[in-house]
Amino acid sequence: MTARRILVVEDSVSMRSFVRNALEAGTAEVGEVEVTEASSGFDALRLLPRGPYDLVITDINMPDVNGLELVQFIRKSERHKATPVLLISTQNSDRDRERGLALGANDYLAKPFTPENLCSAASRQLGGGASPAEPNG
Repeated sequence: MTARRILVVEDSVSMRSFVRNALEAGTAEVGEVEVTEASSGFDALRLLPRGPYDLVITDINMPDVNGLELVQFIRKSERHKATPVLLISTQNSDRDRERGLALGANDYLAKPFTPENLCSAASRQLGGGASPAEPNG
C-alpha cells in the first residue's frame, strides 16, 4: 500500500511539527503517510498543484489566505474538490465549527488536541468513514 499524502497547513512551526509527528507516529491507525508542510494558506495554494493529496489538515487563523478561504478554494477546484479537509483551530464555538463545515470542511478538531484525537480524525477522513459532523453519527 502506498503512503497517504497529507498536506498540513499551519503557520505555527511548533504546531506543524506536532501534527507531522503525531501523524507519522500514528501509522497503526492512519497508515503510512507522506506529510507535506505549508506555512500559510498562500503556501498551500502553491503546493496544491503538486498533489493530489489524500487529506488536507489546515488551521483557520493564518495570515494572508486563512483556512476557511483555503477550504473554499479546494471545494471550487475540479482537481481537489473531493479531497477531505480537516480544520484545526483554537476557535471552539459551535458557530465556528458550523461555519467551517458549511464551507465544505469534512471535520473540525479544536485545539488543543491529543495525537490520538488527531490520528483518529485523520483516519476517519482517509478511510472514508462517516463524517463526525453528523449528529449522533
